Amino acid sequence: MTMSETEMMLNGYGLTTAEFFYHMPDYAHVLNTFIWQDYDTAPDHPRLFDFVEFWQEEIEGPLHSVRFTHRKLISPGEWRNIVGEFTLH
Repeated sequence: MTMSETEMMLNGYGLTTAEFFYHMPDYAHVLNTFIWQDYDTAPDHPRLFDFVEFWQEEIEGPLHSVRFTHRKLISPGEWRNIVGEFTLH
């Protein structure tokens, strides 16, 4: 069963964005970029490293470098369940 994005964020996942620099298969001296995003957990980043392993095994363009950032968009301490709302004019 897959979790929704909100459930993932409440369970400690954050948005990881990675920029892959790789050599073009036919032009070894030309670098190209690829952007990847997924919800992942810091500091181990298992989904990112799984994708890096997939790239190295399946993609012809050899990796030059990977640059990434991780941002927790919400944490359990920041979320509150609101039961009601009052509007004052």
